[in-house]
Amino acid sequence: MPVPYPRVLTEDYPAAFAFYAAVLPALARCLPARGDAASGYASWDTPEGATAFAVIRRDLFAATVPPAPAPGGTVLVLPVADAAAVDEAVALCLRHGATPAAPARDLPGWGLRAAHLRDPDGNLLEIQTY
Repeated sequence: MPVPYPRVLTEDYPAAFAFYAAVLPALARCLPARGDAASGYASWDTPEGATAFAVIRRDLFAATVPPAPAPGGTVLVLPVADAAAVDEAVALCLRHGATPAAPARDLPGWGLRAAHLRDPDGNLLEIQTY
């Protein structure tokens, strides 16, 4: 089962990609990036196959969940097994104090279903299929 991982939103995606592409495999036991300096999104997996970290252009993320978090913000991604599990996870989070940021919906360009919530302190959570 996948584990939560941080996703950093960036204004300067090529610079962020270059930084994390050099640092993560050397310091964090991550495999080379899935994605490249032009893609706008990249992720790094552990040798066991779990996503460990991701970086995305802020404007790409903001198109999905406006407004995007402030510069320097991160999103905690909580992967779940399937579309029904997204809805169940949203209900669980709402019962425990989360507030909706964007409803559960299919994101065809990304090939997944996702919902966005804010925890009781306002931090952004993404519940998504994997």
